[in-house]
This record gives sequence, C-alpha cells and structure tokens, in this order.
Amino acid sequence: MLRTLNAATARRWADLVLSALTAERDAIDRINVYPVADGDTGTNLLQTVRAAVRTLDEAAPDTLGGVLGALSKGALGGACGNSGMLLSQAIRGIAEQLRDAETADGAAWREALRRADELARQAVAEPQEGTLLSVLRAAVRGAEGSGELGEVVRTSTRAAIDALAATPAQLPVLSEAGVVDAGGRGLVILLDALHAVVREGEWLAPNSPVPGEADHLEHESSFSYEVMYLLADTDAGRAEALRGRLAELGDCVSVVGDGLDSWAVHVHCDDIGGAIETGIESGRVHRIKVTRFADQQAAYAREVAVLACVPGEVLGEIFAAEGADVLVTDALPVPAELREAFAGTGAGHVVVLPNDLDTALVVERAVTDMSEGPEVVVVPTASSVQGLAALAVHDPHRRRASDQVAMAEAAAATRRGELYVADVEALTWVGRCRPGDILGLIDGEVVLIGEDLTTTAQELLTRMLTTGGELFTALIGDNTPPDLLGELSAHLRRVHPEVEMASYPAGALDSLLLVGIE
Repeated sequence: MLRTLNAATARRWADLVLSALTAERDAIDRINVYPVADGDTGTNLLQTVRAAVRTLDEAAPDTLGGVLGALSKGALGGACGNSGMLLSQAIRGIAEQLRDAETADGAAWREALRRADELARQAVAEPQEGTLLSVLRAAVRGAEGSGELGEVVRTSTRAAIDALAATPAQLPVLSEAGVVDAGGRGLVILLDALHAVVREGEWLAPNSPVPGEADHLEHESSFSYEVMYLLADTDAGRAEALRGRLAELGDCVSVVGDGLDSWAVHVHCDDIGGAIETGIESGRVHRIKVTRFADQQAAYAREVAVLACVPGEVLGEIFAAEGADVLVTDALPVPAELREAFAGTGAGHVVVLPNDLDTALVVERAVTDMSEGPEVVVVPTASSVQGLAALAVHDPHRRRASDQVAMAEAAAATRRGELYVADVEALTWVGRCRPGDILGLIDGEVVLIGEDLTTTAQELLTRMLTTGGELFTALIGDNTPPDLLGELSAHLRRVHPEVEMASYPAGALDSLLLVGIE
C-alpha cells in the first residue's frame, strides 16, 4: 500500500481513470436521466478525461503538482457537458491544493478533496443534491478523521459509493427511472481508480457499473439547447456576473475557470444568441458548441463489438464464427474505411484487432482523427493467430478494462511463426538467402534458412516450443502443400505430445504457413 502520491502514481491514476471510463462509458450513458435524459454523461466525462490525459502527455511534467496541473488545464479546455464541467473543477481543486507538492500524504489528499468540493459547488448557479456534488461532498466527509493515505482514500471512496447509492432518494427522477446519478457514478470511478492505485489493484465499487438501468428516459429539460463555449480576456468578477445573467436565460448553468485566464461556460436555454452575446459582453468567446436535445438519442444498437481486420473472406469466416465483426482488408485499409466499419458494428464500444502491423498504424490514425462515433480501443495484434488468441478470451460480461487487458495479454503471449519462399537474394539476420530458399520467421524476424519445406517447418516449430506452449494453431493457405500439415502434426506428436493442435483454412496468405504458439 502506498503511503504517498508522487508524479508517477498520479500519472498511473490518470491512465486508470481513462481506461475505466472508456470501459463504462456506455453504461453511464444509459442511466443519464438528470438534468436531461440525453444519454451522454458517460461520453462527456470520458471526453473531459481524455482531454486531460492528452494535455498531460504533451506536457510530460515530472512533479506531482505538475502532473495535476496539466490534468486540470486539459480537463477545463476539453470539458464537455455539465458533468464534464463539474469534474474539471474537482480536478482543478485537487491541482490547486497540491500545486507545489512533490508528494502528497493522507492529510494533503484530505485537503485536496476539500478544495475540489469547494470549487465544484462554486461552479454552478444552483447546486443540486443527488448529483456528482453530493457524492463529492460525501467523499470529503468520509475522509475526515482518517490518517494515512491508504485509509483516507479507502474511507472517502467508500463514503462516495454509499452516497451514490443514496442519490435516488435525493432526486425523484432517479428513483422513477430506477438508477443512480450518472455524474456521481463517474466520480466514483475516479475515486475508486485512485483506491486501486494506492491499495495495489483493489477496487471497492462492484464490477457492475450501476445497480439499475433506465428503461424509460422520460425526464426532459424545459429548454431546447445546450450551449457551451470557452471565455478568455475576462476576470472572476465578470465571470460571476455572467453566471447570474445566464441563470436568467436557462438552467444547468456553470461558469468554471482554471484559476488563471480561461473559463468554460455551460447553459441549457432556448435563446442561443442571447447566451452567446452575454458571453461576448463578458470577454472573448471561442470554441462555441450548440446541441439540440431533440437530436440526441440512443445511437447504438449494442454495447460492445470486436472488429477483426482480416486478409480474405475465408479467414473472415473463422473470425465471424468466433463472434467478431469482420472487415476484409485485401489491401491496406484507409482511415475513412475503418471509421465506416467502426460505425457499422452498431456498437457504442468497439475493440479492434488489426492483425497486421501496417494495418495497426492505420487503425491508430483513424481513431486519433475521430471526433464522434463509438469509443474505439485497439488491441495490438500483429497477425491473425494473435487475433484469434485475443478473441478466444474475450468476455463481454467482464469489466471492459479487464477484458481489454486480458485480450492484449493473450495476443502478446502468442508467438507467431511464418514460412516463406525467398524470391530474391538478400542478407538476413542468419545469413544470406537465395531465390527458392525456405525462410522461417518468428515474430517477424528470419531465424531459419532451409532448402526443404518440411524440414524447415519442423525445425521452426521446435524452436518456437523451446520456451514452452500449450496450443499450436496453424493457418493453412491456398498455396500450402497439402501434406505439410499432416507431417507437422506427426512431428508434434513425436516431440511434444502434450501440445494440442488446431488448424484452420485461411484462403489467400502471403506466406506458405502461418502458425501460433500460446
């Protein structure tokens, strides 16, 4: 158990929050009934944290205060929705309290939570109980009287979990829908992630993200639009006055600052022009975003999908039989094609198996360029055998962050082997090859040069099994000699009878044979 927080542990906390919100975004979206049933609280929280982590990556600070300051700056600049605004202020409060700190013990973290609570409540014109604010206040009270960091984090997180469970009793709309507050659930994830960091992987909240799910999201705002913008060239006095004027135009008003010279503004209203003009009177308005609530609806037919990129219809049928959606990539795909495939799954959360190193780069670029659509996570698979290994351990009912880790670990634990016929003379790691030679590759590197296909294949298999293995998977291409698989099977029974073997037809392959050991 950690006794203090430092830059490295704070960074780990931020990464874990991002991972957990990525995994539970859809579940939080589905219980979003207050202040408007627009199904986007999980998305807004995720986008806010993603912006915070992106700023942290760019700044790369090496002190605790620097890490928290970067997170605060990014969260404010990328805050989305009312929940994102409040979360950005909670992060700002923590950052302000620990601005000059190299480390933070239990007492320091207790004060940081208190400052987070103060700023979050100051951000809104009319604080409402039964929301993220109630959960944060409970965390502050839960931390009182605790000593060491581990105890402070445990008692505050436990108090937040209990407060989240009580939110339906504080807001009738939550009780009617049978759910807890969505923003409060997001805050519990943030606090519980810190608990997991401080107490070495122990989570307090249950795996199930919420005790209930809204069957009928009927709570609607009395206003038609959500208006958000950033405000510069102003001060605290004018920002406070703006908060009051916006409260006359609508509700869910928040005007939050970074403690320096930037403010983020949020309001639900009917008079879009009035909300923006009021901001212009207070400073310089930029990055305006207007959303009509009537346009927002449940966008996804299912929660999660696994999308496998495969080189051919035959291999695609294998992945489809294992439950994956398939994108056949006879040539290297382009980002637009990938984004269309992400959306085509109909899922709010898409796990991509690129199954090729070059394809993986294009997938990463496609994800980076996305401004809307489903949440996409890439599991690094360099070949189809690694993709099959990852798919075999996929469990849609598991906590998503844990499922993605399990899939990535399964892929990484699968060594891939390939057999090619050299078509030109070349210098390799193990010597010079000539046209017609048989090349044996392990994890992309040439390790064998032979003249006989069967002998080289057997030696490749033997080398791959020197580090152990329980399952040998072979993908048989159209140009694989028909008797090769039988000879390899007999060889495996002689030298490694304990290893199981599975084989699949793979259609057109670049190699003579593609194998995996896991």
